[in-house]
Amino acid sequence: MTEWVALLRGVNVGGITVRSAELSDVFTDLGFAAVRTVLASGNVVFETDAAASRRAELKATIESALRQRFGYDAWIVIVTLAELRTAADGFPFDAEDASRQPWVIFCVDAATRDELLSAARDLDAGTDPVAPGEGVVYWNPVKGTTTDSPFAKIIARATYKARTTNRNLRTLRRILG
Repeated sequence: MTEWVALLRGVNVGGITVRSAELSDVFTDLGFAAVRTVLASGNVVFETDAAASRRAELKATIESALRQRFGYDAWIVIVTLAELRTAADGFPFDAEDASRQPWVIFCVDAATRDELLSAARDLDAGTDPVAPGEGVVYWNPVKGTTTDSPFAKIIARATYKARTTNRNLRTLRRILG
């Protein structure tokens, strides 16, 4: 069995309410084991015998079930628990700097990650420090700028809605337990 983490995008914000118990039921109904939700921001840890090579199929199955159950255009990024741990452990900035927000942006594929890194190349690193990771982009903006900095405006583009989801490093630590 492989431990997976489904990172849902855009739940419990903007009028899309997904209760943890109902979310857990969706994953249990799909036949997954050891299902647990973490926080109320769309994080589900579960086990299945699906190999990493079946990631796209697993993603499509879960998104379809979420759409049917909750009636919204569901998008997720799916990673193994080991991949999530690698992403959290690889955060290259000072995660203890209280003046900044430690974000990890999970991407559905390397092309999306590379596209974001390319878009960030000419930004001011003091305002929008961005760094590459395995399957992720690390971002460490000043607190209070996570919606209006130049990089924030890039990741808010509609093109990234179905291809990325962000998590604060503290949330990743909670998922990891």
